[in-house]
Amino acid sequence: MSDTPIIAQKGPYPVEVTAGKTYFWCTCGRSDNQPFCDGSHKETSLTPEKYEAEKDGTLFFCGCKATGNSPLCDGSHNKL
Repeated sequence: MSDTPIIAQKGPYPVEVTAGKTYFWCTCGRSDNQPFCDGSHKETSLTPEKYEAEKDGTLFFCGCKATGNSPLCDGSHNKL
């Protein structure tokens, strides 16, 4: 299995987050629970990225795995 992230989708995942809750963003693109980790990275050197929400609201988690503002979308999918 490659250690290169795969594109889960060419666009962000809108997620309602809760202040103080911890989320584990999938960095490999292989999770069936996008945008979050389900352990599918186990055969790669990639690991999920921990994110703790500062406040309640909607955040847009990166789906293409190419963001420069991980784990949130920065529009990088527009260049793919």
